[in-house]
Amino acid sequence: MIEFLSKKLDWVDVNYWFYIFNDLSLLYIIVPFFLLELIRYAYLKRLNKDLIFDSIANIITFGAFFLIEIILGLLAITKVYFWIYNNFSLPHLELNWITIIACILLADFAYYWEHRMMHRTGIGWATHTVHHSSPHFNMSVAYRFGPLDAIMPIIFSLPIVMLGFDPILVLLSEVFVQVFQTILHTEIIGKLTKPVEFIFNTPSHHRVHHGSNRKYWDKNYAGILIIWDRMLGTFEPEVEKVRYGISEPVHSTNPIKVFLHGIARLFIKLKKVKGLKNKVLVFIKPPDWLPANSNDNVINEP
Repeated sequence: MIEFLSKKLDWVDVNYWFYIFNDLSLLYIIVPFFLLELIRYAYLKRLNKDLIFDSIANIITFGAFFLIEIILGLLAITKVYFWIYNNFSLPHLELNWITIIACILLADFAYYWEHRMMHRTGIGWATHTVHHSSPHFNMSVAYRFGPLDAIMPIIFSLPIVMLGFDPILVLLSEVFVQVFQTILHTEIIGKLTKPVEFIFNTPSHHRVHHGSNRKYWDKNYAGILIIWDRMLGTFEPEVEKVRYGISEPVHSTNPIKVFLHGIARLFIKLKKVKGLKNKVLVFIKPPDWLPANSNDNVINEP
């Protein structure tokens, strides 16, 4: 087994398998499952104009996110990855099943910390709040991205590149973690068997993450493995019924307002806060933070 896992692979084979599991999953999982969800909404008499326009807004925000990712991610970020890889990394690792599995696990662990940072810093939440702002929970919500969501992962991905993993493998692993997350955005699947629920992130765990219930705030950051949350004290099981959305709802399906509302709220907060030091702290402190002498009400969004 070790001999098989350590056998050197060609990039053609690696790209093929990532293509099967990443790209084609849209055709054999995401779209069919979303159609099934629409049928379920219709059966439950929950298929209304708001849900339809919300789903359309989700896809449009993804288009804007993807455009930013193409311009800044695949052009600029990839160059940064390769520069670090060629100048500051440990000896380059061979491409085999061991390094692929190790890279996916590291990308998943990095995703946990990136995701946690997105919730617990003002600048992170300004972009990530877009993803949480939908009052619905279905697979279209998985494509609801904020304007900086393609940029934040760099901080957490570069250490993986510095360990000697090929930058393209790192990027593919990050996409794999994101695709896995996509299939968790559903109400159709209930709780799974205890071993699966204990080790892996599941729709039940991710519903909690999207809950605006106070006990569900800032919980279940995991990508693929929920064990990171269990180990690091951020796990919460699904017990009470989940209310989706954020504590200050957007009340809009306008894709432009949805896409930019977090950044707009951050700038409004910056204008209210006095002093350069406090303005800087707005970016790095949790989103509910306000200076001690502030008279404004504390705002905390899950």
